Amino acid sequence: MSGHSHLPAHTTDPDDVGHNTSNNPTFEQILEARMSRRGLLKGSFALMATSLLGAGLSSCGGDSASTGGTTTTTPSLTLGFNAVAKSVTDALSVPAGYTATVLLATGDPINTSVPRYKNDGTDTDFDNRSGDHHDGMYYFGMNSAGTGSDANNANRGLMCINHEVAEDLGFMHANGPTDFGAANTNARPTSEIDKEVAAHGVSVVEVVKAGSTFQVNRYSNYNRRITGATVMDISGPAAYDDLMVTAFSTSGSQTRGTVNNCANGYTPWGTYLTCEENWAGYFYRRNDTTRTSKETSSLNRYGVSGSSSGRYNWSRPGVADTAVGMYARWNAGITGATAASDYRNVANTFGWVVEIDPFDIGSTPRKRTALGRFGHEGAWPAKAVAGKPVVFYMGDDARNEYIYKFVSDALWDTADANGGLFAGDKYMDAGKLYAAKFNADGTGTWELLSLSNTTVASYATYTFADAADVVINARLAADAVGATKMDRPEWGAVNPLNGEVYMTLTNNVSSSGRGSNAVPLDAANPRYYADGSNKGNVNGHIIRWKETGSDHAATTFTWDIYLFGAESSAATGVNLSNLTADNDFSSPDGLWFSHAVPGLLWVQTDDGYYTDTTNCMMLAAIPGTVGDGASVTVNNQSVPSGQTSVSTRMGKAAATTNLRRFLVGPKGCEITGIAESPDGKAIFVNIQHPGEGSTSVTDPTKFTSHWPDGGNARPRSATVVITRNDGGKIAV
Repeated sequence: MSGHSHLPAHTTDPDDVGHNTSNNPTFEQILEARMSRRGLLKGSFALMATSLLGAGLSSCGGDSASTGGTTTTTPSLTLGFNAVAKSVTDALSVPAGYTATVLLATGDPINTSVPRYKNDGTDTDFDNRSGDHHDGMYYFGMNSAGTGSDANNANRGLMCINHEVAEDLGFMHANGPTDFGAANTNARPTSEIDKEVAAHGVSVVEVVKAGSTFQVNRYSNYNRRITGATVMDISGPAAYDDLMVTAFSTSGSQTRGTVNNCANGYTPWGTYLTCEENWAGYFYRRNDTTRTSKETSSLNRYGVSGSSSGRYNWSRPGVADTAVGMYARWNAGITGATAASDYRNVANTFGWVVEIDPFDIGSTPRKRTALGRFGHEGAWPAKAVAGKPVVFYMGDDARNEYIYKFVSDALWDTADANGGLFAGDKYMDAGKLYAAKFNADGTGTWELLSLSNTTVASYATYTFADAADVVINARLAADAVGATKMDRPEWGAVNPLNGEVYMTLTNNVSSSGRGSNAVPLDAANPRYYADGSNKGNVNGHIIRWKETGSDHAATTFTWDIYLFGAESSAATGVNLSNLTADNDFSSPDGLWFSHAVPGLLWVQTDDGYYTDTTNCMMLAAIPGTVGDGASVTVNNQSVPSGQTSVSTRMGKAAATTNLRRFLVGPKGCEITGIAESPDGKAIFVNIQHPGEGSTSVTDPTKFTSHWPDGGNARPRSATVVITRNDGGKIAV
């Protein structure tokens, strides 16, 4: 099978690099390169219905549990659409009876101050346009007067949309980027740097229902961009710490910008969480040889390489840097006399969960440091229960990294339901941070990352100074407690019916060390097989767990593997979940439990191993419960460590009645990010980097996609709205 194309030869994608050098029995020696993804595309495109998109959009022939101490009954759900066939065409395919409409594409204006996007590389002012690489997102219902929140309003709301990167081939520039190469020492035009920085971050836009679909209200005062240059407050245990001091904030209380905003989260008090994933590769750091051993350990563990020019070379502008380090802040080396005169600590101010209040347009986003610093894929809340802590689940998206949980010290008070950032101060600035350890017998423990845990306090590899040091170097603390190295933790989701937690493990290949003696297979990551030149857990799997006593603050849990990704034609030992042509998939990534249709789960893919057969996709599922399957022995092939057999616990095998393909995207894309209207009659889905693998910015014959505009257009990422033609709820 063909993999996703990678970045141009002169760049290194930080998604492809991991840096776990711990020697935990179940961990890896060096985290590695992530194959596929995050390459290309941009654009803008005003609303268009299916019939107008030409090649762009098409249709295809279409128990009891305890949650927070309460008992609910699983409704009898039935998937109400015909499975969409696998496809490699340059189109977005949805079931018969459904319509997909582009809501907001890269470069589209979010207000009336800029003209329509020309999509030829000459457009400017991304502070007033949609960013690029649409990813995680959330819909916040707005009251009919437009003055505040109404969580149940399905006709008007605010959409918060992540923008992970600026596509690397450079479609947003007329002829591609100048002096882009990682080893290039020349200056880059500041106009290009400014455009790329602004294309990162988050778009907040008001959306209103217009007929059967939605459109962006460009006249809304709520519309705004939060970018790689926006001032951010640092909040929680790391705020004001010496390790956060920079020339921009000599007190260590602020930083500038958020980047690599991958997945997301939301809070019970009505705010949005955007999460900084592969941020480490953005920084320049060369000839930086005077660091202490502790600094070096931290920088290396997070991948802030001593030989990196940064993904985009933003630290080398073609003009004097007079804007308090607007460009110099991307240089993480020692260049001044003290930390207050340079940006040696700047990397410590990235890698956090960032809280945004979409309804408070004058508020400053806050980086919530109590939730730990790592490659945050997202932060997903458990259902808030009065009198109990608020809990968030998080994945560190790199090969052989960990799954985390944050439990607030404060107990949930329903009076804080619309508390905004001040409620965030209460619930997210103090709490307990844990890393997960999965045991072979189907049990697991949450290991506390705190100096009160003697295993952390006495860790020989790195001496933690205080609580701030622990959260700043959460990966090292997780190393200390022996957390389980996972096959690339991505999105999580909490089942609203029973509180069980799901997390995608996208894949892991042999170059990461998985299957070696240093990183052996284990019950939670049991699969290794050869697929041509690719070896390892090529197609990924989805793990799930149930907290003891259905208490999300519990420190023990039971678990199983919900689904193994595979081709339907693969051998039984690979296709362990008995997938068929209607539901086979590879590299699960996005994950979302519907609120409007409790029990309905959505699974999205970011695949580099099945793309000769099908583009990336989204599936609808009605999952069972932890323990509904049986123990299974995974028979592996050619494992370097010789582990041919690994026992694990697997959920009930899939069937087309409970797992079915709903959507297939255009060429080269990743399907990522999902939100819904509160009535469940519209879902929002992101199509990221269509055309990845294109080899020219200016020659349309070398574009691998022209979606969504069609013709010879440059491809662009976009948010689409999917509705049922009969006005019913989606998928059921």
